[in-house]
Amino acid sequence: MRILFITANRLGDAILSTGLLDHLANKYPEAAITVATGPIPAPIFSYAPGLERCIIMEKQPLSSHWLTLWRQVFTIRWDIIVDLRRSALGYFLLNKKHYSIPKPDEQCHRVKFIGRIVGLEKQPPAPRIWVNTQERAKAAKLIPECGPILAVAPAANWRGKQWRAKNFAALATRIIAEDGLLPGATVAVLASANERHQAEPVLAALPSNQCIDLVGTVGLLTLAACLERCSLFVGNDSGLMHMAAAAGIPTLGLFGPSRETLYGPWGSHCRWVRTPQSFEELTGTSGYNHRTTGTLMDGLQVQVVEDSLIKLWSQVKGMQDG
Repeated sequence: MRILFITANRLGDAILSTGLLDHLANKYPEAAITVATGPIPAPIFSYAPGLERCIIMEKQPLSSHWLTLWRQVFTIRWDIIVDLRRSALGYFLLNKKHYSIPKPDEQCHRVKFIGRIVGLEKQPPAPRIWVNTQERAKAAKLIPECGPILAVAPAANWRGKQWRAKNFAALATRIIAEDGLLPGATVAVLASANERHQAEPVLAALPSNQCIDLVGTVGLLTLAACLERCSLFVGNDSGLMHMAAAAGIPTLGLFGPSRETLYGPWGSHCRWVRTPQSFEELTGTSGYNHRTTGTLMDGLQVQVVEDSLIKLWSQVKGMQDG
């Protein structure tokens, strides 16, 4: 049995699709699975169950990457094709069953929306990251078992979603203070190498003996293994936020010019907090352009985020004790 699973180019969207892939792998344990995805999220599928091949789709002019993908898969008769990109590719391949994601539903969280295509919207499979023992061994050398670890992800893929670095620095300093939520904790700062300028103010504000620099220093799966060892996560709406949620740690996502109802971190261990202004208020102003507009997160106060973290921590601890 062969399954073709076409998923997103962006890290966050690809992570949100992992629950469905896991569901298919468990339902059809004999299946050989081919995943087609972008170069950034490709590593998260490295140890997916049933994986036979991962095809990296590099974006090409005139959408010719679809023709490139077709050339790599057209000789195979697929038992199941799952297309989360709404392309026409499945109509030009031999297959027994073809699932294509419908038009976007602005009232439905992405995890539920993905589950909808196979009838699992009411109980959608949760995203997950497959991490092997080697990656966990690497993480153990980076994240010590010496007390609580606060993971902070101050970057985002466009400026409008970026809560200012000085706010993250102030928040982390409060959380690890003697009278803070996690007194004496270590802070792991996460971002990609090209986002270091967004993370540097946070790194600079923290005591060197209470800071772990994970900004572009490790691979994506090692980063996922590091997140498994953290106690609490706070970050912008980003792929790392979804990775933290999939890793199972208490996760707080910060939202402004993006929809938390669609892309909030998934799971009972997750919460979100947003600016006082709605998505529509932030993005409906004259001259708004997500490529050029600066941060739209300034309405979100440090105290509000701290209070939300404290509430999340209390709720998760209550669930664990119960």
